[in-house]
Amino acid sequence: MSDDLHVHDTGEGPVLVLLHAFPCDGRMWEPQARAAVAAGWRVLVPDLPGFGASPLADAPPSLDTVAEAVLSALDDRDVARCVLGGISLGGYVSFAIARRRPDAVAGLLLCDTKATADSDAARENRERLARLCLDTPGDTLRILEQAVLPGLLGDTTRAERPDVVDRVRGWLADADAQAVAWYQRAMAARPDSRDDLGRLDVPTLVAWGVEDALSSREEQDLMVAAARDADLVAIDGAGHLACVEDPDAVSTALERLLEVVRGPRTS
Repeated sequence: MSDDLHVHDTGEGPVLVLLHAFPCDGRMWEPQARAAVAAGWRVLVPDLPGFGASPLADAPPSLDTVAEAVLSALDDRDVARCVLGGISLGGYVSFAIARRRPDAVAGLLLCDTKATADSDAARENRERLARLCLDTPGDTLRILEQAVLPGLLGDTTRAERPDVVDRVRGWLADADAQAVAWYQRAMAARPDSRDDLGRLDVPTLVAWGVEDALSSREEQDLMVAAARDADLVAIDGAGHLACVEDPDAVSTALERLLEVVRGPRTS
């Protein structure tokens, strides 16, 4: 599958991998990728299977399948170790990668995500959304605009950043009904990852938009408590897609994490 996974690969140096949210693609990480490249990092930004330029996996819904695709892409590029950054779905995939290959993880950015599993009610809601999109694929954008878009962006963004709202709506318009359903079912089946997080002895940054209606502050605190070495950065005026709503704040936080992972540099 790695041959089919589209990966934007730029820069030189130690490797940072940035994993996008549902139902977006790697474009959402462009500001952070530019900042990391300028700081001396090689940045890999995949379109996860089914989004952007990457075809959907021909396999039952599972985030382990997505993690394997990312790991195969790293193997193809002889990347043995990297910093992982994941927002929302990307955070879930980061946990799945860490479960399979913890030695590959040198640091973690967990942005607007959670380590707990879905509740029964959340799983039921995901299944309803999956069935709606599969039953009426031509209405996928309308369904996503009604069921997903309101939770993706904070109140400040909706009121003051119409360009961001339009950009995110455009990403939703690109989403395929089959991919939407596949990922809803994959996310519904994900396990609790707090123990996996606790087994990683790496610098970890939890970045969270204060207006995030999908990943609560309590969920962020649970991740900080589970991790061995974690800090929390709360970003005012941003919601669930903080890296798009306030890209400078997330880039600054990410650069601090990368400095910690890299350590002192000699001249």
